[in-house]
Amino acid sequence: MRRKIVHVGAGQLTYEIRQIVGVARQIEGFGRDIKWENIGDPVEKGVAIEPWMKEIITELTSDDLSYRYADSQGVPETRQFLADLANSRKGAGVNADDIIFFNGLGDAVAKIFGFLKREARIIGPSPAYSTHSSAEAAHSGYEHLTYTLDPNNNWLPDLEDLRNKVKYNDSIAGILLINPDNPTGIVYSRELLQEIVDIAARHDLFIIADETYCNVVFPGVEFTYINEVIGKVPAISMKSVSKEYPWPGARCGWIEVYNRDRDEEFDTYILSLINAKRLEVCSTTLPQLSIPPIMGDARYPEHIAKQSAELASRAAEAFSYMKDVDGVSVIMPQGALYFTVLFEEGVLNENQHLKIAEDDIREYIEKITSGMPLDKRFVYYLLGAEGICVVPLTGFCSELKGFRFTLLEIDAEKRSQIYRAIAARVKEFLGSD
Repeated sequence: MRRKIVHVGAGQLTYEIRQIVGVARQIEGFGRDIKWENIGDPVEKGVAIEPWMKEIITELTSDDLSYRYADSQGVPETRQFLADLANSRKGAGVNADDIIFFNGLGDAVAKIFGFLKREARIIGPSPAYSTHSSAEAAHSGYEHLTYTLDPNNNWLPDLEDLRNKVKYNDSIAGILLINPDNPTGIVYSRELLQEIVDIAARHDLFIIADETYCNVVFPGVEFTYINEVIGKVPAISMKSVSKEYPWPGARCGWIEVYNRDRDEEFDTYILSLINAKRLEVCSTTLPQLSIPPIMGDARYPEHIAKQSAELASRAAEAFSYMKDVDGVSVIMPQGALYFTVLFEEGVLNENQHLKIAEDDIREYIEKITSGMPLDKRFVYYLLGAEGICVVPLTGFCSELKGFRFTLLEIDAEKRSQIYRAIAARVKEFLGSD
């Protein structure tokens, strides 16, 4: 073309969680049954929606008003409900105008990073959730800036690393945190969150807190919302119905904006997000209408508690299979939907492989794994040998080698077979050199 039309950050738009699906489909075409452990879709894995939730949603679909446009920022009554919910916690408050709905949090992430000045960078955790890291990198045109989550300290942030990077890189305008974390499942303590807030306050930054899994916290683990410790620091909290109801296909996420009035630049930035939503007219109406009657229902806390207990039990089961495997280390998650396995340094090499009986699958895997990251090599061999689709840790903007799988399989026998097969194949792979 006579003009270059590709955005400078286009090459940064990678999402390993979905990209591996293409390889899995190829292997599926060879006749291998695929066990999808790559993405956190509870419904796809057989989780049944509570009948009482379905009744509420069915009743809403009978109301003609559920088919209308919503206000650009979202349904006013729902925004007020969520503001009241946030204000029920001690900490920074919001009003309905501080709640902005999006077509899922993927849409929110794209706009939050896309409407920043290109030179303004957001530093986030590594390993990183790919949607955030790719969007931030694409917006800037450079690799995503990260601080370290330390596997030798229960995957908690290395605060000294964060302090130094913020101190010596004045392009950093904000700090991203994911709590509970994806992919590690770690939940941040109140004290740790307060230290991150203090760093932001000291350097005049804002905070983005992805709290997607705030209601997927395992029994006995205390969760602290960002608005409980944020003080006067400007902040954005991100939430959705995807993992809670669960209703990922609703594409219904929202942000809660705190201390918008304390910084003129931040306030103008938030206004740009609202104006962007106005150009789209509205986001999904029906799911928004469902939030007050479902989240306000007396049965909702019991639903959340039951869901979290089931996931905690599955995490313990996965841990029991992986904890004694030589060459890897595992840390029990405290929330979210995932389990992360870390290969110990130096145990992987380019000669390792898994036995694959089918010639066509083996030849395909041997061809595509040449020169790729070593943990990704294991992931593809696991896919070829067992049909188990997991995600390499290097796909989460990390130099660490490992992989992540979900805790969503509801069939106990099938789940046990998957976890047992993963453990066995790790042992085979590491011993194949």
